[in-house]
Amino acid sequence: MITTKDIFSYEPDKKYATPVAYFSMEFAVDQALKIYSGGLGFLAGSHLRSAYELKQNLIGVGILWKFGYYDQVRDTNGTMKAAFIEKHYSFLEDTGIKFTIPVHESPVHVKVWLLKPDVFRSAPLFLLSTDVPENDEISKSICHRLYDSNEATRIAQSILLGTGGAKLLDILGRDDSLYHMNEGHSLSLNFYLYSKFKSVEEVKKRVVFTTHTPEAAGNEEHGYALLQEMSFFYGLTEAEVKSVLGLDGPVLNYTLAALKFAGKANAVSKLHGDVSRDMWKGNEGICEITSITNAQNTAYWTDPAFEKALRSGNDQGIVARKKEMKKALFELVADQCGKLFDENVITIVWARRFAAYKRADLLMYDWERFLRLVENIEYPVQVIWAGKPYPQDYGAIDMFNSIIKRTQPIANCAVLTGYELKLSALLKKGSDIWLNNPKMYREASGTSGMTAAMNGSVNLSIPDGWIPEFAKDLENCFIIEPAPDHLSTEEKDRIEALDLIETLENKVLPTYYKDQNKWLSIVKNGAADVAPAFESGRMAQEYYEIMYSK
Repeated sequence: MITTKDIFSYEPDKKYATPVAYFSMEFAVDQALKIYSGGLGFLAGSHLRSAYELKQNLIGVGILWKFGYYDQVRDTNGTMKAAFIEKHYSFLEDTGIKFTIPVHESPVHVKVWLLKPDVFRSAPLFLLSTDVPENDEISKSICHRLYDSNEATRIAQSILLGTGGAKLLDILGRDDSLYHMNEGHSLSLNFYLYSKFKSVEEVKKRVVFTTHTPEAAGNEEHGYALLQEMSFFYGLTEAEVKSVLGLDGPVLNYTLAALKFAGKANAVSKLHGDVSRDMWKGNEGICEITSITNAQNTAYWTDPAFEKALRSGNDQGIVARKKEMKKALFELVADQCGKLFDENVITIVWARRFAAYKRADLLMYDWERFLRLVENIEYPVQVIWAGKPYPQDYGAIDMFNSIIKRTQPIANCAVLTGYELKLSALLKKGSDIWLNNPKMYREASGTSGMTAAMNGSVNLSIPDGWIPEFAKDLENCFIIEPAPDHLSTEEKDRIEALDLIETLENKVLPTYYKDQNKWLSIVKNGAADVAPAFESGRMAQEYYEIMYSK
């Protein structure tokens, strides 16, 4: 039997004595461990790093994805394509733990691996796998691809995380833990707990929930009949589930069910808290929704030399180190795109998970105006895009490839592939402007701009997600004025694209090229204002104080 000493390399601090299990479908702990897709994983990774630094009694529970999310590579014509390549990790420890869970009324064998704390300086992370000889090929495939596009497989993945993770805690003797659902993917753990305690109130005492999606349509849901057929309800019938949760209709919304099972829930920014409470307020029996704003880990993300120059007030050192970081990024630009960028030219980066609402192409909305921007001799610019679309989101892939094709003839524009932790860090350190222009109210938090600011990249952003809690326009960032809410989507895009490019032309570029003292002040204010307020140590502590306290 694996012991607490086997799990932890440290004695948990008494302030954080409550045992917690943090369930997440993805964790971005290190570039070497490819079990994440985007922001949800980046957040979970920083949470585990800060839990380690604070010596919290917290473990992560996730899935060991055999093929990861996917490898973003280039096709023969230079556009992107998704490659699924089997991954192997020598640094994971075989715990020797094996058990079965019911999927589609049949036993599926689960094997448990452990990422020990000192490997990447993170809280212990248990990873579940069904890719074992005892399973048939369909059961093996449950843990093959993160966010599999097949509906039944996707449900089975949630069962593996939720039911499998809860069963693991029983085996570890940590069934006294508080079960923290990071998004609704692990919802099935609640039905497992209900089967033990026969009471929603008893489940509520043990479960907390973090919601990340700011609109009802974006929350995962599936038909009750299919969920029951897949053994999602751990022995309960559709009628019993509806009776227990006070729900009706043909589909189960994961977020709504989680809000009914959880004793506490939180949104991931103050604005998202307002949006979430308004979105779910008509539903009886849901728990209170508070907010804990997302954050990122400075020890992992911040360049040490840049941070040293900042702390010592060495302006020359700040400027010199930023140019060195830009050169490092530009080596990759040259390698991937055959374009030579100049470290003395302002560099704008748009990089994050590639989804339509994030509007990667907003800067190009008026193509002629965009060309004038990138051809400006007085105020030269360089623009870089990067990000991973969902591999079956063909509209997003088409947009990504369209940007590649449209910018290919432009020497000072580049699109990079392979957006993972390493490239993300390189872009944040090597950019001058971090562009963030999602549709308003669609970004629950967003955290990429936090780590950009830590490395001297100035946010140019729509005031959505975490930004209103941080932003002081023209002092620590530049704000894109959002269009009035009542306008059509098309009109909002037009107005916000115009304000974006005018902000660049009239505020950002003149400041960078004509007023270096002012620019440096904005850089330094951004770095000072982002930490500790948006450092994940603050966030990890707040979870214990607000969500994990009895």
